[in-house]
Amino acid sequence: MRHRHLGPTDLQVSEICLGTMTFGKQNSAEEAYLQLDHALEAGVNFIDTAEMYAVPPRPDTFGRSESIIGRWLALHPGHRQRIVLASKVCGPAARMHYVRDGKIRLDRKNIEMALDASLQRLGTDYLDLYQLHWPDRQTNFFGKLGYEHDPSAAETPIAETLAVLEDLRKAGKIRHYGLSNETPWGAMSFCHLADRSHAARPVSIQNPYSLLNRSFEIGLAEVAHREHMGLLAYSPLAFGLLSGKYAGGATPAHARLTLFSEFNRYNSPQSRAAAERYVALARVHGLSPAQMALAYVNSRSFVTSTIIGATTLEQLHENLDSVKIVLSPDVLAGIDALHQIQPNPAP
Repeated sequence: MRHRHLGPTDLQVSEICLGTMTFGKQNSAEEAYLQLDHALEAGVNFIDTAEMYAVPPRPDTFGRSESIIGRWLALHPGHRQRIVLASKVCGPAARMHYVRDGKIRLDRKNIEMALDASLQRLGTDYLDLYQLHWPDRQTNFFGKLGYEHDPSAAETPIAETLAVLEDLRKAGKIRHYGLSNETPWGAMSFCHLADRSHAARPVSIQNPYSLLNRSFEIGLAEVAHREHMGLLAYSPLAFGLLSGKYAGGATPAHARLTLFSEFNRYNSPQSRAAAERYVALARVHGLSPAQMALAYVNSRSFVTSTIIGATTLEQLHENLDSVKIVLSPDVLAGIDALHQIQPNPAP
């Protein structure tokens, strides 16, 4: 397992990050403990979670993933120093009325309350990386590519959010902060305002990136390089679509797209059609479709770490072994040819 610097920091994170949004819903606590143990043994030192996990978000599962990780850390007192632990604070969301009385903003009150609750659930007094899960403004994220401006929309100024994060960093509650589901304008605004106020810059950006969604390459890839804000790539398998298990319209039991029909971001006819072409390409070259898809993301120069999720140990080991795969020029040419035919079917 190779390790890379988290932005300009001295932290080294594994090129595979264990995502935990299934913990507490699709995975029991005991299953989660096994995943964490096996990932650590394989060289993974980067664990990503969020206050709203498990997914899909529900009042009864809010914070459950963090609590499971906290219990695992309590069972292994030495592990906290071995891992880079990341979590996230929610942005505004009308459907999440059960979070802080439904008055969710990226302001001082919300961020401080959210962080304190996350630290308590995780059983730690600091986070290595604290991320803004999505922007506190009306912009294009979660599958929306087009931007529609609304000058009357309420939003917390980035400068206010930045000031809170800087105070938390100075207090030792967070070591670094990162962005998520962010745009080029948002990323550069944080950098500009941080420089102007002599505050710390964001060290990472967690956005979707996969063979079905390479929109990060348009604008944000250059930002990631030039501003030392590497990508933490989420949904690299497009909710499992790129593994091939949904091929031919299959609906495997216990699979995410089978269980949760609301995940239509990755479940459109164009996404399924494109995924089947990538799966076929992998099989022509004798590759596991999941490993080919992950190896492509792993190999991108703007990616710091690829966030994987699994519901079984078999899936986990297959995903972890993607670090051993080096894609040939022929495979890479085939991927680019398919991308030209149908770019970004699942943004």
